[in-house]
Amino acid sequence: MTPLTENIRNSQMDLEEVYFWTDTIKDWIKVLSKDAYKGVLISSLQELVMRGKIKIYAFVIMPNHIHLIWEMMEMNGKEMPHASFNKFTSHLLAKKIKFENLSLHSRFLVDESDRKVRIWQRDPLAVLMDTKAKVEQKIKYIHLNPLQVHWNLAVSPEAYKWSSARFYEGGQDEFGILTDYRERF
Repeated sequence: MTPLTENIRNSQMDLEEVYFWTDTIKDWIKVLSKDAYKGVLISSLQELVMRGKIKIYAFVIMPNHIHLIWEMMEMNGKEMPHASFNKFTSHLLAKKIKFENLSLHSRFLVDESDRKVRIWQRDPLAVLMDTKAKVEQKIKYIHLNPLQVHWNLAVSPEAYKWSSARFYEGGQDEFGILTDYRERF
């Protein structure tokens, strides 16, 4: 890898392929610590699933980032569903943050040609999941993420509400967004 390309993350996704995807809040700010903010992400995912734009095989929402294993099924108008997700959640999160905490909102202000507020960092990470083994490794990583010492958000994967662990451990799909990866692999 050349020095110019080693820091460039692959954020491109193709339709009908499964990806491990990570998107991070600008400057790693922990705005997703609030359940109401996590709910914004869930409602956007619910809408995209209901409309047949995406399938979600696994997820976790952390205080400053989200991991998904998902598949883009069809375009959402003229854009990919992940772009719609980012645009919609950015708009709603920015509105909520501005209403609740103006000083926090100022940390998201940018001077870019296409926007004045940036919630998500540029270049989310997309990694193609082309084998069952890769998917299972990433699901394990996703479900264990809240248990890491520096997060300490739960005592077990299924105890963390904001992930797919309960679905795979006990069949609970509280948000109605999940498809079992074994149906695909």
